[in-house]
Amino acid sequence: MFKHILVPVDGSPTSDLAIDKAVAMAKAFGSVVTVICVIDPYPFTSVGTDYVYGETQYLSAATAEANEAIKGARETFEAAGITVKAQVVEGHAVYKGILTTAESVGADLIVIGSHGRRGIEKWVLGSVAQRILSHAHVPVLVVRR
Repeated sequence: MFKHILVPVDGSPTSDLAIDKAVAMAKAFGSVVTVICVIDPYPFTSVGTDYVYGETQYLSAATAEANEAIKGARETFEAAGITVKAQVVEGHAVYKGILTTAESVGADLIVIGSHGRRGIEKWVLGSVAQRILSHAHVPVLVVRR
């Protein structure tokens, strides 16, 4: 039923739960999996030389964290005998990076963790999962803790 599953990860426990669900689904359907971690390369919107050093540090740290999250996910899928591809994706909005990647790799299912934020926290931090649900053109499985 699902030939290609996209699994966005961020290294959180909720992301790990989504990985576990994606492993079970990939095994059941014989799916290929693509694991991604989206980083925003443009968090520094100010102009000036003071921000160049901070931006370089940020990108280095964000890429290292993304690679670590992907590494753990890749190892889990490989240990289960599932064919997995992985990449760090840059996107100004995380949900757009996920949706663009889903389309480019031909994913027919997105499995994503949700932190279950509500109220002010959701308003301030936003909900990537909610935006994915609102804009995706493929089925989405949201895994909550």
